[in-house]
Amino acid sequence: MNTTSAVNIAGARPLQFPIPANVYAETVVSVKHYTDRLFSFRITRPQSLRFRSGEFVMIGLPNAEKPIFRAYSVASPSWDDELEFFSIKVPDGPLTSELQKIEVGDTVIMRQKATGTLVLDALTPAKRLFMISTGTGIAPFASLLRDPETYEKFDQVILTHTCRDKAELTYGQELVAALENDPLIGELTEGRVTLYNSTTREESPRMGRITALIGSGKFYSDLGIEKLNPETDRIMICGSMHMLKDVKELAESLGFQEGSLSHPASFVVERAFVG
Repeated sequence: MNTTSAVNIAGARPLQFPIPANVYAETVVSVKHYTDRLFSFRITRPQSLRFRSGEFVMIGLPNAEKPIFRAYSVASPSWDDELEFFSIKVPDGPLTSELQKIEVGDTVIMRQKATGTLVLDALTPAKRLFMISTGTGIAPFASLLRDPETYEKFDQVILTHTCRDKAELTYGQELVAALENDPLIGELTEGRVTLYNSTTREESPRMGRITALIGSGKFYSDLGIEKLNPETDRIMICGSMHMLKDVKELAESLGFQEGSLSHPASFVVERAFVG
């Protein structure tokens, strides 16, 4: 299942409710469904919006007097003219049950402030950057992988993406495959980005949770790299709550310290992630 909608706003559906005050109202410009559980979409970007790659915003739909907002990492880099998001589909989810039905030309509303901990400024300099993700937790890393600053601060970037099924890995695979042809950062990424996939349910060449693969040493042997070391490495973590907890504990057991904008250190975790 891999469908894409292109821009054609002529048949846009009329708004059900007025746009609330002090929010952006943006237009959906493309929608791509990867599986029955995952989809991505792009919307117009407000001219006044400023954000750092890796941050999230609160988005919703104008379908109620008091619309529901949820945190979504911006998957596009800070320089992009549009905003990209990668979302899970939850049949009975307060927002995603309706968000998954959006079409080109529809309106998405967004609060005006971007924030988050998965930013480069929360990390101290190092040689390697490990981006650990599950499911739609890859979204902020899609932003950071397309930001030139990432390659100014790190020599090597290793992105891990773990999902239940192989089809759910497609977004990340397409993302990394497109880097070398990116007109802005293509030359910077050459030979410096590695994608490490695994699945937890469907049979695939690499099975298992990322913490188990790291703990067993298979992660290092598969990639032919040195073990995680707080002297040379930095870690960013985004995904399921279970994975966040396990990787955080693993990082701390290896001597990594959690960083923030006020006190940059050797790893960061995104706790506001919604899916």
